[in-house]
Amino acid sequence: MTKVIRLFLAALHGSEKNFTSGSINRAIFLLSVPMILEMLMESLFAVVDVFFVAKIGTEAVATVGLTESVLTLVYSVAIGLSTAATALVARRVGEGAQREAGNVVGQVILVSLLLAIMIALPGAIWGDSILRLMGGDEHLIANGAGFTRMIFASAPAIVLLYTLSGALRGVGEASVAMRSLWVANGVNIVLCPLFIFGWGPIPEMGVLGSAVATTIGRSSGVLYQLTAFWRKGNAVTVSRADLVPNLPIIRNLLSVAVGGTGQFLISSASWVFLTRVLSTFGSDVVAGYTIAIRIIVFTLLPSMGMANAAATLVGQNLGAGKPDRAEQSAWRAAFCNFLFLLVVAIVFFVGASTIVSLFNRETAVVAIAVRCLRIICLGYIFFAFGMVISQSFNGAGDTKTPTIINIICFWIIEIPLAYILATQLNWGPDGVFWAVAISESLLAVIAILVFRRGRWKLVQV
Repeated sequence: MTKVIRLFLAALHGSEKNFTSGSINRAIFLLSVPMILEMLMESLFAVVDVFFVAKIGTEAVATVGLTESVLTLVYSVAIGLSTAATALVARRVGEGAQREAGNVVGQVILVSLLLAIMIALPGAIWGDSILRLMGGDEHLIANGAGFTRMIFASAPAIVLLYTLSGALRGVGEASVAMRSLWVANGVNIVLCPLFIFGWGPIPEMGVLGSAVATTIGRSSGVLYQLTAFWRKGNAVTVSRADLVPNLPIIRNLLSVAVGGTGQFLISSASWVFLTRVLSTFGSDVVAGYTIAIRIIVFTLLPSMGMANAAATLVGQNLGAGKPDRAEQSAWRAAFCNFLFLLVVAIVFFVGASTIVSLFNRETAVVAIAVRCLRIICLGYIFFAFGMVISQSFNGAGDTKTPTIINIICFWIIEIPLAYILATQLNWGPDGVFWAVAISESLLAVIAILVFRRGRWKLVQV
């Protein structure tokens, strides 16, 4: 037990950066722990904001919801660039080319700022039009346009928080990425109630106060990340020279990022369609499905941490000229994820009613949520491998392969299958749940078969 505690503390401290030698199990643990905590911190942003905004009223919550739905564009760009940053930086670190890694990080900063500003300006100027386009009434627009403008104006902070975290993971500095989210959330938690409700000399801002607090929080996290890259003596540092545009690196970065962005948009679009199919069965069904998915997403955070750890290990080991170790790292991380999700699946199947009742006690809603949890968790054994292998492709810089697999499994199979099972074969909501379990399981099988062919080892980034 003492050894585990010491290893846990080492993971939080981030004392190891290069994972191209030594125990793979140890490397997975040291990378996964801070990445899991980072994921938890990122999800905490939305929870904190909604918690305080809900105290203002339903209209304020609706403003946040409508804005966030359009903000998917910002998140998609951020996630794509973050994926590319991890792949390119990890490859350079594995090669022992720390100076070139710093140059990559500099280009990540430049591209992040440029793309974020291109998104931020229209949103900051036409915030009211965005709410109107999303169906908000004039009263909601009058009270919520300031929030929307502020959130879009903060796009540079949103994108940089993601992309610099990706770069830090590539370096092996997962603990720094984790602590940057601690800083961002800490500031947000303190400032949210102050700016929303006012205190002393601070005026009451309402829902706008939430946007201001979130912006300051995210900006604080970004400053913490930048400090890590500017501090002399760190594994990878960024100088002024690295901020001069380097077109070959930028082209490479964008080429890899397109795939990461596409994967996010493809999966997001499929979930929107599934929700649309379920909405035909009534609000109780949608509510039950929403609760179940929130529970599932939260419990998958550790899996996402292990998948991101695999991406870093694959990238660094390919850079070090150790493709066999890269492959072994991916399989080992996938097996660890399998053991974790197997336990979660058993807990969900046996205790679904108890878990769901913590969120809602309406009989009809609970019944749907329980069925959703039990059906989808049947595919967890496959999910475990699918998540890690997909991220391993991304870590190798091969974002095209998982994008194609996503299109096949989510758009060509999942969406039509959900519609046919739910409406044509009269399976009802269960048809949608089975479509998710089947398509995610098929994704894992396809990803494994393609991964075993080994072409990802030859990708140059």
